[in-house]
Amino acid sequence: MKRAVKNAVRRALGFVLALFLLSLAVFFLSRLSPGDPLRSYYGESAERLSESERADALDRLGLDRPIIVQYGAWLQNALRGDFGVSFQYKRDVMTVIGGVYGNTLLLGVTAYLLTFGLALLLGAFCALREDSPADRAVRRIGTVTGCIPSFWLALLLILLFSVELGLLPSSGAYDIGRPYDLLGRLRHLVLPLAVLVLGHLWYYAYLIRNRLLDEVRQDYVLLCRAEGLSRRKILFTQCLRNVLPSYFGLMAVSIPHILGGTYIVEKVFSYPGLGTLCFESAKYHDYNMLLVLCLITGAVVMLAGMAARALGGALDPRMRGRGAR
Repeated sequence: MKRAVKNAVRRALGFVLALFLLSLAVFFLSRLSPGDPLRSYYGESAERLSESERADALDRLGLDRPIIVQYGAWLQNALRGDFGVSFQYKRDVMTVIGGVYGNTLLLGVTAYLLTFGLALLLGAFCALREDSPADRAVRRIGTVTGCIPSFWLALLLILLFSVELGLLPSSGAYDIGRPYDLLGRLRHLVLPLAVLVLGHLWYYAYLIRNRLLDEVRQDYVLLCRAEGLSRRKILFTQCLRNVLPSYFGLMAVSIPHILGGTYIVEKVFSYPGLGTLCFESAKYHDYNMLLVLCLITGAVVMLAGMAARALGGALDPRMRGRGAR
């Protein structure tokens, strides 16, 4: 019990320290990068500001002080729950994020579950039919789709299904003025989901296929075959059970991969989510928005990794032993 509490405290402190270092790095790098943050706040009129007006604007936004002083002020406010105002939207950062994070959650979680659910099924299918025509065909198709850049595949699908056929919308998260239309939401999700799933599916399916084939060649499988069990039954009742703990670890490690792909797809499809906000805040030097988005992304990745390790340890006693050591 004491060891569990000590490990939990150690991980919590490590999580807080990692967030602190991330905030420090993003804060300094964003402010030291070239660009004019007043363009984000004032738009094109920033170029017409006089020297006195520019100095007054920098003073009101707190950008004329040394960077370390600016960070100290931001950190003090952040500990009270105040993460600043978005230069671009002229509103509280968390208010802006609260209006779009649900779109990213819907797209990202759906793509994540579809990718790993289909990858598990596809990998098991190919392992069951090793070197068959179906296995070779799936491998070739997967290799081709996995090598296509996401942005190029997105543009290709937009050209085909939106421009030529007119079947699916090419941008947005819902039809204008109809945010609660379920059918409209699903139609806007089809193309982004297709890009995300096709871009990642075979990579993970191939890993599962190879991992299952490694298990099939273990000695205990020969014993099961000697007892009269079929290859299908051995694969799904024995091999798959041994692969699942490492599969959960793979899912945790892959969260940044899927999340990064989601951000890129959001930008290509003009999908209003956290990814679009990230690109806009970096482009327009919206410092407060960029910092909070980086912290949210980093926190999600770290928490998912911690949860996956805990789950893997619960499912696989060997992982518990390694964690203790």
